[in-house]
Amino acid sequence: MKVVKIENLVKRYGDLVAVDHFNLEIEEGEIFGLLGPNGSGKSTTIHCLLSLLSYDKGHIEIFGQEMTPASYDIKKDIGIIMQNVAVFQELTVYENIDYFCGLYVPEKGQRKRLVEEAIEFAGLSEFRKFYPKKLSGGLLRRLNIACGIAHKPKLIILDEPTVAVDPQSRNKILEGIRELNRQGATIIYTTHYMEEVEQICTRIAIMDKGRNLALGTKDELKAMIDLGETIQMEVMELSEEVSDAIRTLPHVIGVSYDKGFLKVRFSKGKHNLLRLLDLLKEKETAFGNVHSELPTLNDVFLEITGKELRD
Repeated sequence: MKVVKIENLVKRYGDLVAVDHFNLEIEEGEIFGLLGPNGSGKSTTIHCLLSLLSYDKGHIEIFGQEMTPASYDIKKDIGIIMQNVAVFQELTVYENIDYFCGLYVPEKGQRKRLVEEAIEFAGLSEFRKFYPKKLSGGLLRRLNIACGIAHKPKLIILDEPTVAVDPQSRNKILEGIRELNRQGATIIYTTHYMEEVEQICTRIAIMDKGRNLALGTKDELKAMIDLGETIQMEVMELSEEVSDAIRTLPHVIGVSYDKGFLKVRFSKGKHNLLRLLDLLKEKETAFGNVHSELPTLNDVFLEITGKELRD
């Protein structure tokens, strides 16, 4: 079943085209990563998806039904956790979760059970009577998530939920997302931390300038780019002659040298490291620690968009 279907979506702000004939389908049970540099159109696309923004052209379906501002039967099955923490400072942890759950679940007995499950899920049991101002940044993020998922939504949208949190809280949040998925929720996940996408996302879309530039699993995306391997090593001195010779090796697509570290980027091919080491020995160039790295999603993102993710 397709949980989300976006067809030919266009959103303009005057002369600016924020979303440009964007298409996307998300299947039930996915953890779907939606990536793009700042200003790429991610947030606008999500707001259109939720019918929080009108749009100029296109068609959007959620759970097989057309999504409109009045689609309350669809919206009750959606959970939204945005980047900015949205909780009430004058309410305790328990009261905040109860309030947001109450927007979807009016029956008190059922709501109490759901709130307790959300508190346990987010690891907030010992903080239930705390006010938000007494919570750390990581605990605030976990409270924000608990407020968004207490009503057991089928589709959950998480917009950079781990920004500025400590590693322990980040791991707790990521494991919580996996558990929500195991319980049956479909997840849309946006982040600027590529290692998180590598860990949890089943498929990924990279967008820029309002367009969908690439779509696939992490392995499928890595196969789209020329980069096959990056080799880094300590080299105390690198002459221009040796540097030029490295550039003539098969599959070399980039050479850089800075502060005693040589970095050589290769396209897909075999025996790259062996050829490089043989050349350095032949040229009597001393080297130290050697590290070889396969392409990362950050490499994919940079090659496809020409931008650093944190631009």
